[in-house]
Amino acid sequence: MTETSTQTGTRGYVDIGGHRTWLVDSGGSAEPVLMLHGGLSDSEFVMDPLEPALRKRFRILAFDRRGHGRTADTDAAFHYEDMAAQSIAVIEKVIGGPTHLVGWSDGAILALLIALRRPDLARSLVLIGANYHFDGNMPTTPGGSGFSILKQRYAERSPDGADHFPAVLKKSLAMFATEPTLTTDDLRTISAPALVVVGDDDLMTLAHTASLYESLPHGQLAVIPGTSHAVLLEKPALVAQIVSDYLSAPAVAETYFPVRRKPPDGDG
Repeated sequence: MTETSTQTGTRGYVDIGGHRTWLVDSGGSAEPVLMLHGGLSDSEFVMDPLEPALRKRFRILAFDRRGHGRTADTDAAFHYEDMAAQSIAVIEKVIGGPTHLVGWSDGAILALLIALRRPDLARSLVLIGANYHFDGNMPTTPGGSGFSILKQRYAERSPDGADHFPAVLKKSLAMFATEPTLTTDDLRTISAPALVVVGDDDLMTLAHTASLYESLPHGQLAVIPGTSHAVLLEKPALVAQIVSDYLSAPAVAETYFPVRRKPPDGDG
């Protein structure tokens, strides 16, 4: 790893599958948390709002996928399976064992795929703004300033330069239109505990989010009022507190009047 040391750990480039990949690692011996960024975004988009609430108790890691943030692109198309393979390679090379996975948008999809492909590597999942099938997204184009923010962040970080953004956008939109294609039966096989976090005006239909939550065997759900798909930017402190509480709590919630989480024998 070509790296620089900072007050918060190390950051720099590491070879992942023959591709020069930007990675940040706070270091230490605490339980690792790998943060997975969204499409057209970068690792700092997830780290900046969440790391301050987690870094005292966890080892925080994040990386920029191919064509995102500080990691250069190639001519290859984008596919979630390839991104999941890259993420697994990072876990194996840098962490070497199970980790908590905190993903936003595309990063949440990758967390699901990692949990399905390599359950031994997924300690728990935090799924922020996730869809498990492409038909779960609303059939509308969102308004607001979110797209401009992503475009500006890309221009500030990408080694390919701002002029490459249209190519990344084209590949991303092609992927969004046909992927992912997971089913509720797939979700029911995920053994890791999972927290689903969503804005009440997110890109996915609320019915899709509900089916995601209800299909996960050990799922919890948090709907953040007054937010969109950019919930991490809109209410960062609230989301950080929810994520921090979740990662620090027992894997299975204990409540006074359980319904979905009733023990198999029906007691309690």
